[in-house]
Amino acid sequence: MKLRLTVLLFLMIGFGSISIQAQDNAAKILNAALKKAKVENKKVFIKYSASWCGWCKRMDKQMKSEACKTFFEDNYITIQLIVHESKDKKYLENPGALDLLKKYKGEKSGLPFWVILDENGQLLEDSFNEEGQNLGCPATEEEVQSFISKLKNTSNLKKKELEVIAETFQSK
Repeated sequence: MKLRLTVLLFLMIGFGSISIQAQDNAAKILNAALKKAKVENKKVFIKYSASWCGWCKRMDKQMKSEACKTFFEDNYITIQLIVHESKDKKYLENPGALDLLKKYKGEKSGLPFWVILDENGQLLEDSFNEEGQNLGCPATEEEVQSFISKLKNTSNLKKKELEVIAETFQSK
């Protein structure tokens, strides 16, 4: 019986049935997004996240809601990079994502942290408000207005579309 179990386990591992996959490299993900942004004439929206982050999940839900999904898809190539995971979930992190987060000075800002880049990778906007605090997932009227201003500066979103986004993010 032990021999059969050992052989079965060996075969499963050998054929890839049991594997722990590492996440894709952040630079590779970003480069693919930048190429796609050039082709589609869009900006790149990078959202830094972690599996334990409730605000990250809320922002995902709002951006992907029926009300907002098309607005973001029509204007941005959105990518999510995983950082700051707990010790038992470090395998979820994208290698190199923390270095990119540091590049944009977001490593100590909390999550979610986001940046908007042009198709050449130049920073256009980030999630810092005028006081240098991370907006994260904007929720208050003031935070949402700052977010909307940043979206307006980096997209072709119309006033009505921005109003829908604002309403979605301010709803509880």
